[in-house]
This record gives sequence, structure tokens and C-alpha cells, in this order.
Amino acid sequence: MKKLVFLLTGILVSLLIHAQQRPDPQPAPDTFEKFKVGMAGYTFVKFDLDKTLEIMQKCDVRYLCIKDFHLPMNSTDEQIAAFHAKLKAKNVTGYAVGPVYMRSQEEIDKAFEYAKRVGVKMIVGVPNYDLLPYVDKKVKEYDFKYAIHLHGPDMPLYPDADDVWKNVKDLDPRIGMCLDIGHDRRNGKDPVKDLKKYRSRVFDVHIKDVTGATKQGYSVEV
Repeated sequence: MKKLVFLLTGILVSLLIHAQQRPDPQPAPDTFEKFKVGMAGYTFVKFDLDKTLEIMQKCDVRYLCIKDFHLPMNSTDEQIAAFHAKLKAKNVTGYAVGPVYMRSQEEIDKAFEYAKRVGVKMIVGVPNYDLLPYVDKKVKEYDFKYAIHLHGPDMPLYPDADDVWKNVKDLDPRIGMCLDIGHDRRNGKDPVKDLKKYRSRVFDVHIKDVTGATKQGYSVEV
């Protein structure tokens, strides 16, 4: 035992001397953009705004994608101001709105005007395929980012990242995707590979864990 202690002490002393002789370590270059962790508003579909903000405070998460059950699309300017004041009091910022389903040009118009009045620069949306040229026009008009939310095998619209890319690659670069890694996986895809492949058009990410890479897979606690 004494020999072991002596040996360990000798090793530690040697390491300390060696460390003192080395130049000060240089920090690794910062080559990555900073990611901000937020919450999708739909996470709190069963909670009112006050409870939502209480939970976010406990988790120390400060960014919220605004869903219309917390701030209806027909809200007045006064109601929007009161909403933002409530978020600010809890040190939370609304960074986008959605997901918003859009089945007509009128619904697209309403969504873009809603986002403008709310004061955000990104919409998470689900437009019908035939409406994408109109979304392209509105993105240019408003200078917004538009992140299409993919839905896995449960819906015919945008089942995975490949499908979103196929439909937006020739449109304005401000049209991209909200990569839901759980839904992407449930459609048999590899969300890590998809994130790397389509990184230039990934504007938002929904993180969830699922039980399997099939339609029968369901969300579980991460």
C-alpha cells in the first residue's frame, strides 16, 4: 500500500512539474455558431401562458415559439403588447410564431401579417404544396424566414427533411425547415445526417426522442 501511495505521489508531482513547464494552454478556436435553446409553444398546449412561463423559468429556457392558443391571431395591438410584457417580466423572448397551417392564400396573408404585428422575423408553417410559390412571394415581401415543419408519416405533407428540401431547394433561401428529429426518425430517416445535409436551410429544430423509426414509434422522455 505504501509503495502504491508513493508511486501515485511521484506520478502527480511529475505531472505538476511537466504542466508548469508547458506554455499556457490556448483556447480552442470557436468555429461553431451559437445555438439558442427554446421551447415550441405546442409543448404547453395543456397550460396557460402563466404556467408556461413558470415552467420555462424552472428550466432556465428563455426563448418561446409563440402558438396561437397563447396569443390568438386576431389579437389587438394592446393584447400583443401585454403578451410581450408578460414574457419580458419572466426574461423570455418570443422568437417566432407557429406552427401555422396554411391552406389558402388568405391564410398565408393572415399569418404573415400576424407575425409582423407580433414583431418576429420567422414563421414556422405548414403550407399546402401548391401554395409554396405564394409563400415565396410573401417571404420576399416581408423579409421573413419561413421554416416548414415536417410531420413524419402521420401526414401526407412534408413527412421528412428530404421532402421539405425537394420542395424548397429552388425557392428563396429564406424558406427552409423546422427539423423535427422525432418525426424525421419515424419516417425512417437519420436526423443527424439530414441536419448536416440540409444545414443551410434548417432554421429551427424540434428535439424529441421516439421509440422507433416507424410510424408506430411514439415520443418518450429524453
